[in-house]
Amino acid sequence: MEPFFTNSQKLVWESIRRFSEDAVLPLARDIDSKDEFPSGLYQELAKMGVFGTEISETLGGSGFDTKTTCIIMEELARCSGSIGNIFAIPVESIRFIQEHGNEKQQELIPSIIAGKRIPASCASEPEAGSDFSAIRTSAVRDGSDYVINGTKAWVSLGLVADLIFVFAKTDPAAGHRGISCFMVDGDNPGLYRGSKEELLGMRGLATGQLLFENCRVPETSRIGAENSGFKMAMKNFNYSRILMATMALGITIAGYEDALSYSRERVQFGQKIFDFQSIQFMLADMSTDIAAARLMIDHTIRLLEGGYPIIQQAAQTKLFTTDMAMKHVTNAVQIHGGNGYSKSYRAERLFRDIKLAQIYEGTNQIQRLIIAKQLEINH
Repeated sequence: MEPFFTNSQKLVWESIRRFSEDAVLPLARDIDSKDEFPSGLYQELAKMGVFGTEISETLGGSGFDTKTTCIIMEELARCSGSIGNIFAIPVESIRFIQEHGNEKQQELIPSIIAGKRIPASCASEPEAGSDFSAIRTSAVRDGSDYVINGTKAWVSLGLVADLIFVFAKTDPAAGHRGISCFMVDGDNPGLYRGSKEELLGMRGLATGQLLFENCRVPETSRIGAENSGFKMAMKNFNYSRILMATMALGITIAGYEDALSYSRERVQFGQKIFDFQSIQFMLADMSTDIAAARLMIDHTIRLLEGGYPIIQQAAQTKLFTTDMAMKHVTNAVQIHGGNGYSKSYRAERLFRDIKLAQIYEGTNQIQRLIIAKQLEINH
């Protein structure tokens, strides 16, 4: 796609590719093995200003477009899925505040862009994952405050975040129409951090449970109108699915590049394994699906930036890209043979990282339900 980049996109691409290969790739294995939040890399990304790529310059951002954000995501994820994931969280949080926050709340944006405040978003709970409307965390009015009680699960960056977006029921009887969103400071005395989750892949994200026990926040911490949280979250999911599809694309490209390189070096039965047609077909399918995924992502971005609804397209893009990523990263391991099962080769880490892409931001089974619903509505 580089021939179609604007001048600014090309400059961003060249800069982020250098950074990814020089600073991210050498640390990717350690991030995975040590499972520690890479605060140094996070701050380096902040210094580059990439968290504010799509934010207006008046709020401290760069004023670029979603395509530029995806260029950054693809390059970061190509070198480390964890860093790609870490990049997405402040980007999505800032966009959320810009779209739904009031003027006072938007004053927090520059501090997030600069890395001075690390955000996290709490939606899932131990008993509520795909069924977001089933959350039990409550926010009860008490004068000019709200008192939040409940437990949130699978909170990426939750153990290091100091600005936390919490979705809670303000009208339990109203189901999904009774959810609101609040900003909670990380040092709030009613907030407790659980233990770190030991994840299969995508390690280093400081993922864990957050517990809210009589966590008191002022009414001014609520984002948007009361009981409007579900609608805001669903809109955010449409955007985040584009980023997650792009992250999966970057990981797939890494697997493809490794498999292609390995197949040209590995000799079996007196010839390079690339010369076996079975290997050629696997690589040809990888290359084709990578190209198709990139076009789907690009199309969905164009619809988003054109102001068109993207519920169906975002779900299709996330579904196709993450499913094809799981398939082809698995094939990258297969092409490596026994070496693909060894931590000495990157394919093993890519295999563990990519599985999460089929699960979060709505499982791929949920994506199929969304697509089917849109077919029913639109046709």
